[in-house]
Amino acid sequence: MRVVIQRVSEASVTIDGEIVGKIGQGLLLLYAVEAEEDDSDIDWLVNKIVKMRIFSDELGLMNRSIQDIDGEILVISQFTLFAETKKGCRPSFIRSAKPETAEPLYELFVEKIASTIGKRVETGRFGADMKVRLLNDGPVTIIIDSKNRE
Repeated sequence: MRVVIQRVSEASVTIDGEIVGKIGQGLLLLYAVEAEEDDSDIDWLVNKIVKMRIFSDELGLMNRSIQDIDGEILVISQFTLFAETKKGCRPSFIRSAKPETAEPLYELFVEKIASTIGKRVETGRFGADMKVRLLNDGPVTIIIDSKNRE
């Protein structure tokens, strides 16, 4: 699983002209599942993300987590994070999980993040054509891949 974490001042996702998810200060998470994955990495990812100290403290140092600032989270499914770009100019998405595998894992990821931070997590809609707006704070953007833990 791969997650792009963006620290944001605000973010929203629109589908067919309607805002379906919106947050203030917090994290925008772009989430992807690789083919042949299961739920074994979700707990590790959730724990890492909610404890990651990427928000500024009173001295301006990145010392606070999403929980410390009582921030919000918006999760967007993003199968393109596993794009293969070595050959040619058209990306291949063969490494991305099929929807029947990825969607339940996406829903479980969202559920576990929400239960860990103790509040609702905003989302887009799995498989939809979404327009994502964000005001990246910093900018701070971090990529986590559950297969690169060691």
